[in-house]
Amino acid sequence: MIKKAVIPAAGLGTRFLPATKSMPKEMLPIIDKPIIQYVVEEAIASGIEDIIIITGRGKRAIEDYFDTSPELENHLLQNEKYKLLREVKDISSLADIHYIRQKEPKGLGDAVLKAEKHVGDEPFAVLLGDDIVKGNVPCIGQLMNLFEKYNKSIIAVEEVPKEKVSSYGMIKGREIAESTYLVEDIIEKPSLEEAPSNIGTVGRYVLVPEIFDGIKETSPGKGNEIQLTDAIKMLMEKGEVYAYAFSGERYDAGDKLGYVKAIIDFALEREDLRGEIERYLQEIVAVLPQNFKIK
Repeated sequence: MIKKAVIPAAGLGTRFLPATKSMPKEMLPIIDKPIIQYVVEEAIASGIEDIIIITGRGKRAIEDYFDTSPELENHLLQNEKYKLLREVKDISSLADIHYIRQKEPKGLGDAVLKAEKHVGDEPFAVLLGDDIVKGNVPCIGQLMNLFEKYNKSIIAVEEVPKEKVSSYGMIKGREIAESTYLVEDIIEKPSLEEAPSNIGTVGRYVLVPEIFDGIKETSPGKGNEIQLTDAIKMLMEKGEVYAYAFSGERYDAGDKLGYVKAIIDFALEREDLRGEIERYLQEIVAVLPQNFKIK
């Protein structure tokens, strides 16, 4: 049973500059909850008990967020804001969270490698800190269930639009069961012409501990970084790697458009916001020019 998860959250957040100059992108709020809390809650809902967050310089706000805040808690208590007090206290007791710093942004593979001593020789989950996946069954939980069957590394995948292919690790796979592929090749951020398919990896993995040896043997790749995709390709030389087209909706909250979509969709799910948001959206549509076309 997988009990440990690694959440890489050390990236520089360049897609959200200048906001991320002094604020971790993982702490950007989806209304009133930061992105990374959704990721942590997904891991916990899947049965993860031990979480390692890989941070970097300027990411102290993540540690502070999941820590206790006696001054704030006392202020809320004194002002009889008991509902908010419960919410704030619940955050600090979500899970057993540890922090490891990646001193330089050397890529996702290097970030995962930082967790080797803590993970040890156990299989473990990896959840990227700026991907939110919404579904009836948590995405990482779906991968963990499949791992129980195959006992091999599992990658979450989905179909990728042509214009986004160069931003993903793209796989070639043979479908062996519904939504399940045996991975035959994987290429990090290929051109459209180089891509082996339109199926790309997303920010959820279940990995066997042998991945650490693969990372150590991996030379810098795209962007002069140690790519996890390249280490997975090396892992395939020693055994099977599977991919799973998960059930659910994913938001790339590290991307401006994905972030805005997440805010709108999550707002429409909340009883305290849905009515006003729906009316506002209807007002916007009503004033659009008749010849307006969505590009």
